[in-house]
Amino acid sequence: MEAFFVSTLAVTIGEIGDKTQLLAFILATRFRKAVPIVLGILVATLANHAIAGLAGNWIREMLEPETLRWGLGASFLGIAAWAIKPDKLDEDDAACRMGTYGVFMCSLVAFFLAEIGDKTQLATVALAARYESLAAVVGGTTLGMLCANAPVVFLADKAAKKIPFKLVRYAAAALFAALGLAVLLGFDFA
Repeated sequence: MEAFFVSTLAVTIGEIGDKTQLLAFILATRFRKAVPIVLGILVATLANHAIAGLAGNWIREMLEPETLRWGLGASFLGIAAWAIKPDKLDEDDAACRMGTYGVFMCSLVAFFLAEIGDKTQLATVALAARYESLAAVVGGTTLGMLCANAPVVFLADKAAKKIPFKLVRYAAAALFAALGLAVLLGFDFA
């Protein structure tokens, strides 16, 4: 359960102010159909984070424990530094054309592509390398993604004005830094 809770918390906090949260906001204000957008985010995140989790499991199998410890510690510290920098998203790049695919497919494809190489995807790789339970990590990171993005979709205009994004970025950075230091210092929190 620890892997699930740590993964949920790390991604929930790390996602606030992230480019994929900005994408969720843009999709919500453009299409005004919350349920298909949230379902698109869910499916895209499950697919994207399952791939990231499998990569993390593979890394854990390939590296010696000491090398893995240093790599994970450095990765979490790098994600902490990245979390401080606010993400920006060009609305023209984020908005997809409806065409024949509808809001769900538009949200799914846009969110899957936006999450590739994102700090929450890389955090999923690192968490899956740290913990042995792929299901707990992917479930936790997916829930974290939904915890951060579903309220934005459902509350679009009202939510964005009330969240202190700078404070949340620093809290996310502190959480990832704490994870990195704990790993580097050899604390066994698995």
